[in-house]
Amino acid sequence: MHQAIVAHLGTRQVARVIYGAIIGLALVVVLEQHPPAPGVAAGSLVATAIAVGLAELYSEVVGTETRTRHRVSRMHLAAIGSDATAVAFGIAFPAVFFLLSGLGAMDVETAFKLAKWSGLGLIGFYGFAAARLAGAGLPTCLLQAVGAALIGALLIAMKALLH
Repeated sequence: MHQAIVAHLGTRQVARVIYGAIIGLALVVVLEQHPPAPGVAAGSLVATAIAVGLAELYSEVVGTETRTRHRVSRMHLAAIGSDATAVAFGIAFPAVFFLLSGLGAMDVETAFKLAKWSGLGLIGFYGFAAARLAGAGLPTCLLQAVGAALIGALLIAMKALLH
């Protein structure tokens, strides 16, 4: 497991998962305003993940072809698809909590809390790991983790102030 995480941290997917997690967190914050049924919340996250993933795929293919003036090769398309899948994963991940809520494992309020905190935790983890892998000491790593998580916290705070 440790080696799989280390291997993942060396890929482009890290940036894509973070991007997706921020989108997913924003959607969770909006949905919480008028909490839907757990299945609707999960479906909204998955549908958004698919839509954004496909938009990511399409825009990268078109952008690559216009920039290079060549068709995208199958190997490059696979790499673009992998990045788009990472974005979709980051968005859809909180759906797990709403599916569990729909199965009666927790109430919807708890699912929203877990969805928000797991998003913040994921963003913070990546910030910590980035600093650590760049050779920073523990205090700097913790500071970077907190700074990264503040992005999500600001989103949640803005929602609270506006509603």
